[in-house]
Amino acid sequence: MSGWELYAKPSAYEQRQRAARAAKRLAQRLAAAGRKPSPVLIEGRAIARSFWGKAWCENLEAYRDYEYRLPRGRSYVRNGAVLDLELAAGKIAAVVCGTELYDIDIRIEPVATARWGRIKQLCAGRIGSLIELLDGRLSEHVMRIITQREQGLFPQPAEIEMRCSCPDRATLCKHVAAVLYGVGARLDAQPQLLFMLRQVDQDELIGAAADLGAPRRRGARKTIAAEDLGAVFGIELAQSPRAQVSGRAKATRSSSDSPKPGRKGRRSRSRRR
Repeated sequence: MSGWELYAKPSAYEQRQRAARAAKRLAQRLAAAGRKPSPVLIEGRAIARSFWGKAWCENLEAYRDYEYRLPRGRSYVRNGAVLDLELAAGKIAAVVCGTELYDIDIRIEPVATARWGRIKQLCAGRIGSLIELLDGRLSEHVMRIITQREQGLFPQPAEIEMRCSCPDRATLCKHVAAVLYGVGARLDAQPQLLFMLRQVDQDELIGAAADLGAPRRRGARKTIAAEDLGAVFGIELAQSPRAQVSGRAKATRSSSDSPKPGRKGRRSRSRRR
């Protein structure tokens, strides 16, 4: 066998056959640990189809640090080489089939507090419900905020630490690249994993609209909590908290033609605050 034949890139068919054999070995290994593998399965050429999945992949491709290794990573993930992928808060663990089975460990820093606060402030009042958020049914304004390279939700290269058990000394080998693309595919079905990965609460993007400039009256806390609950379950509330507070105030004024001096004084002081 010539050196070229030894190191030639395997065909897509050969990659799939090799991955299928390796998947059986991995299943036996994980069974001893009491769990089943969670492979990344790609149908067709598109790795990701949803807003969140495509935005993740586009973020990877925006950085020159990654551009030389990403094509091989795309080939690997399309041909079923990512045999196991697990996401947790700030962590990605995976097993990829190459010449051997390689273990990948990726750590991602949480979104900085100031950065997350800015995202919430700019998105306040612009996201209707949690379902709209996770479905990616967002305005162009919100999309720009979330996908902004330096101030958005997606990680920059400096925020990602990568390790692979393969002998390649490159920081981003083709196995790690395949895993990062696999995350994009996984976000198609489970977009909430991005928020878990960046260690922020997606519900806060919904609640930000209620918290922004909300008056601190008695009962306001319960009204905001009800709106958050409706957002979590995708329920459209009949009235916004501000409308409910306004309605109660009008009802109070119409039912009392001559309010007592003491009450009038308290209402005036509340307005000044």
